[in-house]
Amino acid sequence: MNKMEPLIRCSVGITAHNEEANIGQLLEAIRNQRLHQVEISEIIVVASGCTDRTEDVVRQQAARDPRIQLWVQEKREGKTSAINVFLANAREKICVLESGDTLPHEDAIENMVRMFDDPAVGMTGAHKVPVNTPEHITGYLSHLRLKMEHQLCLEIPRLGELIAFRKVFDRIPHDVAMDEAFVEALVIRRGLQVRYAPDAVVFNMGPETVGDFIKQRRRNFAGHLHLKEKYGYRVSSLESGRVLRLALGEIWGAIRLIWILFALAAVEGVSRILGWWDYRVRKQKHVVWDIAWTTKEVKRPLDPTGIHITSPHSPARKE
Repeated sequence: MNKMEPLIRCSVGITAHNEEANIGQLLEAIRNQRLHQVEISEIIVVASGCTDRTEDVVRQQAARDPRIQLWVQEKREGKTSAINVFLANAREKICVLESGDTLPHEDAIENMVRMFDDPAVGMTGAHKVPVNTPEHITGYLSHLRLKMEHQLCLEIPRLGELIAFRKVFDRIPHDVAMDEAFVEALVIRRGLQVRYAPDAVVFNMGPETVGDFIKQRRRNFAGHLHLKEKYGYRVSSLESGRVLRLALGEIWGAIRLIWILFALAAVEGVSRILGWWDYRVRKQKHVVWDIAWTTKEVKRPLDPTGIHITSPHSPARKE
């Protein structure tokens, strides 16, 4: 980038309710973003009805960084209310909104906000990556759902958890539960584009129990139905045909995996028979072995997102 080019300035807003366990490392991650074309001019935390140490942790962080501001709502009035506090106090024309229970990759803000260099862009959203281990049913469901959502976003963006948008509105109606979807509607109605930023990764923790999974999906679906009925905006995840096609793709992938496992078992079985024959009949120990030449070139692996992702809990770097 030419050093004379102006930076794209943005205000970051974080909505928090009892986020003592995460808010400290979230603010550290925001403060230490790797930025080149983008500048974070302020970080506004709206703490709503917190009964833990969330506010104290934010004040400690604010003492280290003058960009951090704390706005306190004594009562929990819902995320929309907290967002409106952020909107009323954000100075910049580009706003970044993040949930207090997430962690951004060190390049996430840069990769989202630099897209606003195109004046046609009105909103961008990050690629959500779960940190749950997929070893039990709910963890696997979280991984599968976000994998399908990522594929859907590559076709038609449906953004959440970490978004950026032009400040072309002053507030969100109090009865809207799905704030990110409502922002999409406002941006699109103003003739601007909504774009997905797959290289802007945000880590989040999916539900750990079936009950919490159902609770989360239930409220989201109800919120999307209200958005459709009252405000006439239909999010892409309500397009059953598109979602079904993605689901069928996952089913076909599972079927292929079963056949691959059978093939692997067959190849491994043949290999063991031949190994037994070599050792028992031919008395061959393979001390000097027959080289498998196709294993000789080692290529550096890439993360499925196409970027190298560090641990969400490792300290971020700033260049």
